[in-house]
Amino acid sequence: MPRAPAPAPAAAAPATYEQALAELEQLVQAMEGGQMPLDRLLESYRRGAELLTFCRERLQAVEAQVKVLEDGQLKPWAPN
Repeated sequence: MPRAPAPAPAAAAPATYEQALAELEQLVQAMEGGQMPLDRLLESYRRGAELLTFCRERLQAVEAQVKVLEDGQLKPWAPN
């Protein structure tokens, strides 16, 4: 009786926004290449969704901190 492959270990959460974004970009490139087996494609999609959620949460946290620093009013950014 054939055994099903063991599930892949859960990927660790990225340490930083930049690491998550870099990994997400690599996943997208690999997926767009069209040479990935279906099972790996599904795993990559799931991981990409996790990374996207992580990035969105980090951006929201930073935005909240900026609002506090600006006393609740975001001001338009103008380059010097």
